[in-house]
Amino acid sequence: MTSQTTAPAIAPDDRAHDDRPGAPVSPELHREQRIRSFHPRKGRMSTAQHDALARSWDGYGIRVDGKRALDLDAWFGRPDPRVVLEIGFGMGDATATMAGAEPDRCVLAVDVHTPGHGNLLRRIESDGLDNLRLAEGDAVVLLRDQLAPQSLDGLRIYFPDPWPKARHHKRRLIQPEFVALAASRLRSGATVHCATDWEPYAEQMLDVLSASPELANLHADYAPRPDWRPVTKFERQGLAKGHVVRDLLFRRV
Repeated sequence: MTSQTTAPAIAPDDRAHDDRPGAPVSPELHREQRIRSFHPRKGRMSTAQHDALARSWDGYGIRVDGKRALDLDAWFGRPDPRVVLEIGFGMGDATATMAGAEPDRCVLAVDVHTPGHGNLLRRIESDGLDNLRLAEGDAVVLLRDQLAPQSLDGLRIYFPDPWPKARHHKRRLIQPEFVALAASRLRSGATVHCATDWEPYAEQMLDVLSASPELANLHADYAPRPDWRPVTKFERQGLAKGHVVRDLLFRRV
């Protein structure tokens, strides 16, 4: 197991509504009048996931509360760390694999799936991933209220909910307002990498990202699938259904 640093921005009573030791709090506690791109998902946890939360959440995780900015240097224990924000990591196995392959790069992974947090903490312990930290809650609040401008070296969004019904398209994460916010938190030269197996959403991603004056496409349209991006569970499911997977790679100008 890796040595732990103390995670910032957690008040003593932040987990008062959950009787599992070390468990994060539902993002519903941070309420806003805003259309969300996600539903909070608790789900059933295995004993191993539960125990990893109890052991390691305080050292590696925070709840997104929108109350104070994160000190990324102190949290990762590195001066001026190269931090990539990953939004929506699922069970976290692909996230852990990428973090292990790039020990000089730090990863801040945010999701609302409690079993996924437990599983990723288990991987942090077993793989010795000192460069990986977790956040539980709304990624928009995290970006807007807790991450400083030009503090990120990259953004990863792999297989977000496509909200396929037309009346739900407003819930999709990749919208002009979100891209403008995310771009403001990226350093010059930072990379935005998105992937989806839902073709209409890929088209929307391409249109929205291309329209941003702060971003430049690294390819003519879609990017070749990078070898360093592990195949995720959602990707395997999409491929099994005959879907075409699209990657998009943009750079902050």
